[in-house]
Amino acid sequence: MSEEQSSYRQIMKATSLFGGVQVFNIVISVIRSKFIAVLLGPVGVGISGLLTSTTSLIGSITNLGLSTSAVKDVAAANISDDSKRIGTVVSVLRRLVWITGIVGTVFTLCFSPWLSQLTFGNRDYTVAFALISITLLLTQINAGQLVVLQGMRKLQYLAKADMAGVSFGLLTTVPIYYLWGLKGIVPAIIISSFMTLFLSWYFSSKVKIEHVKIGKATLIKEGGGMVRMGFFLSLSSLITLGTSYVVRVFISHKGGVEQVGLYNAGFAIINTYVGMVFAAMVTDYFPRLSGIVQDSSKAKSVINQQAEVALLILAPILTVFLIFINWIVILLYSSRFLPVDTMIHWAALGIFFKAASWPIAYLIIAKGDSKLFFYSELTVNIYTLGLNILGYQLKGLEGLGISFFAGYLLYLGQVFLIVRSKYGFAFTKTFYTIFVIQFLIGILCFAGNRLISAPYIYLFGSVLVLISTLYSFRELNKRLNLIPLILGIFKKIKKQ
Repeated sequence: MSEEQSSYRQIMKATSLFGGVQVFNIVISVIRSKFIAVLLGPVGVGISGLLTSTTSLIGSITNLGLSTSAVKDVAAANISDDSKRIGTVVSVLRRLVWITGIVGTVFTLCFSPWLSQLTFGNRDYTVAFALISITLLLTQINAGQLVVLQGMRKLQYLAKADMAGVSFGLLTTVPIYYLWGLKGIVPAIIISSFMTLFLSWYFSSKVKIEHVKIGKATLIKEGGGMVRMGFFLSLSSLITLGTSYVVRVFISHKGGVEQVGLYNAGFAIINTYVGMVFAAMVTDYFPRLSGIVQDSSKAKSVINQQAEVALLILAPILTVFLIFINWIVILLYSSRFLPVDTMIHWAALGIFFKAASWPIAYLIIAKGDSKLFFYSELTVNIYTLGLNILGYQLKGLEGLGISFFAGYLLYLGQVFLIVRSKYGFAFTKTFYTIFVIQFLIGILCFAGNRLISAPYIYLFGSVLVLISTLYSFRELNKRLNLIPLILGIFKKIKKQ
């Protein structure tokens, strides 16, 4: 097997592994939400959501983005194959997550009366915030364990920790809600955090890492880069959250709460069912890129491979969305949500540009250019906010879909110019060929939905979905030699 084919197989292996994890997590999340809704009712769901969303916001500020920034350092140390170097980086990370976790916990504990007042309009939940403050420390330590597994590329352990965490979280919290009702919300949040941490600690302990004692000087020297990068990542995340909040407030004032609900539902479909492919891919991609980022030739190859596979996997899914979105919306929600169909059509086209832009955007993070990444993300948030407001003002929900499409088109141009001028990156001809062919099929699906009425559009669209799928399979087979693998699986099944 060639080195290139091995690299493609690694991408597909990680994508299939964590794609399965994402699907599993979504299913568990749906089941958990159903149990909470039945056992606690709307009031319980509201209380639980407000408590967790408030602590999550505090955590996003105090955790300094270490769950992302530290992956780069752990991956680079892992590539060096120097056990002492790995031990030093991991020891620094573990010290930092304790420090940042304690800061978050102390902040929540000290300001619990004001958090209750701000969140619920009264101080009745002061004790609740004081008790769940410990979860900020537990969550941050848990994040540190997962960073070690991701950076060391122990993907099987990472997947098991993730799946076990959500499973045991469901099994432990549901009985508590059943027995104690609303009084069980705080204990359930705390116990779930302890259980998640225990499982991540169990799996991370299987990775043998040399224990290295570190002093203050080493902590500052080694941790400085993690904190700087993490700070800008955290700040970028907060700006993104703020932009999203402003858009929702604008829609609410301009079109009403129902329009906000439709907007949320439409992008939940895109972000959950299409976004899980990105989430699955990045788990392996970021540490792999971070490990070889100093070798420009290897980095260029890995980025192009990742972009190609992302397009080949996503394109058939997007054609299905473009043709059958009405049925998908009815299946997931109800016919009352059908007004989001045109918004999702435009957003699906925008995902083609997202698939091309996100692999190269990670190059900036992997290079450690924190300020450049921050200013790039700040810029995209500014024009995205403007496009969203203009889009909704002119075309309503469809305008938001158009702004999503335009935003990612601009973003692709922006990050490509950055990485080309600063790092000498370029897409290969093979990538451009795949992109053009699959995007043209997507355009045909998009146009067909506007020009052809039902039921003929489903016949026409099914042909396009089949063409996109067959093309993706052919291209993936070239890179992965899939047919012998599939035949081998069938032979094993027959023998059993």
